[in-house]
Amino acid sequence: MAKKKLLCARSAAALVILRVTQGQSLTTASIDISRQLDETQRGLFQQLCYGVIRWYPSLQAISKHLLSKPLKAKDADINALLLIGIYQLRALRIPDHAALSETVNASKLLNKQWATGLLNACLRNYQRQQDTVEKSIAELDVSRYAHPAWLIERYQTDWPDYWQTILTANNQQPPMMLRVNSREYSREDYLALLAKADISAQAIESCPQGILLEQACDVYALPGFVDGAVSVQDGAAQQVVDLLDLQPGQRILDACAAPGGKTCHILERFSKNEMTALDISAERLKQVEENLSRLHLTANCLTADASIPQNWWNGEQFDRILIDAPCTGSGVIRRHPDIKLLRKPEDIEQLAQQQRALLDNLWPLLKPNGLLVYTTCSAFKQENELQIEAFLHRQPDAMEQLPVKVPARRAGFGYQLLPGDNDLDGFYYACLRRR
Repeated sequence: MAKKKLLCARSAAALVILRVTQGQSLTTASIDISRQLDETQRGLFQQLCYGVIRWYPSLQAISKHLLSKPLKAKDADINALLLIGIYQLRALRIPDHAALSETVNASKLLNKQWATGLLNACLRNYQRQQDTVEKSIAELDVSRYAHPAWLIERYQTDWPDYWQTILTANNQQPPMMLRVNSREYSREDYLALLAKADISAQAIESCPQGILLEQACDVYALPGFVDGAVSVQDGAAQQVVDLLDLQPGQRILDACAAPGGKTCHILERFSKNEMTALDISAERLKQVEENLSRLHLTANCLTADASIPQNWWNGEQFDRILIDAPCTGSGVIRRHPDIKLLRKPEDIEQLAQQQRALLDNLWPLLKPNGLLVYTTCSAFKQENELQIEAFLHRQPDAMEQLPVKVPARRAGFGYQLLPGDNDLDGFYYACLRRR
């Protein structure tokens, strides 16, 4: 019976938002709840979950104006429902009366009939005072830019001339980008297939196989998706493979491979190269295997901690090593807005230690004159150019290799895409040659 009661986009979204505030990722929090919804409700459900989490600091500031006293911890689901109501009135094209009445009614599906009066009063109050309330929250950076204070300060420190642009980019809905499987189609041919399917798209200038869709769509609506014609991947991630300077007959290691986009892209270029795809998570490695299978590609997939080679390495060195290192994700918040709620300042140093371990322990696995490409989806210098600078000081046989094709703005070491640069995700790249 309880499952049937969740068949409403708003009550379901409230439960997901509650879970995220308690520490679950948005993806994990959504899985079982979305299955309990009618298919017609899932689009709105996803829109509400992502929209409220994206604007959570702003919406929470507004709710404080509307509530005479904070809600009790046991009623955090009602607080989430209030944020959902505010978000609809503030950002969606749903008629105000429908947004208000449906949000109020959703409290009954959460077994909290008492909250109908409270939600109705607060949301009507917001309708009356919207201009005043919005002006008030715009006075503080946290509510104005919808980011936690520590994150704003970190962007200000690292990028004093760009921090506002970064915060604005982080709050945009991300575009959907594709990577055409060059073993199956040229980009021009696949663009023609999209046009036949009435899907508007254009080439991404910096990515030979990259396509930008005018509007996001279901992957199964993409021509040939099931048969491996195309994959979903941001252009920033697609640029990595060009930096590897791939040649036939190489042994290649993708050290943190999941979900497998870069592993597959490498093999689409040279399918007969010997490819090892490693990931610490067996569950996430399944995604790599699924992507390889869909694209009809083969790699040696291993579940292991890449920073402890003695547990998995056979002693034969690699021509190319890709370290797409675990990081804060501070360059991809537009795709993963829950980073704002889940990340903490102390995470940066912990992740930087993992990155150091990966660089130091994988470096001996690289052949002389081999190339190691280090990437993150972070915009923080501690994880990026400062990490590489320190590594080069520790490793006398390491030198920075400047690529023929520059992927982003030059940093002190390596290259940095900031969120929104050329409409791409935030990304860092460094190429290291072993002398």
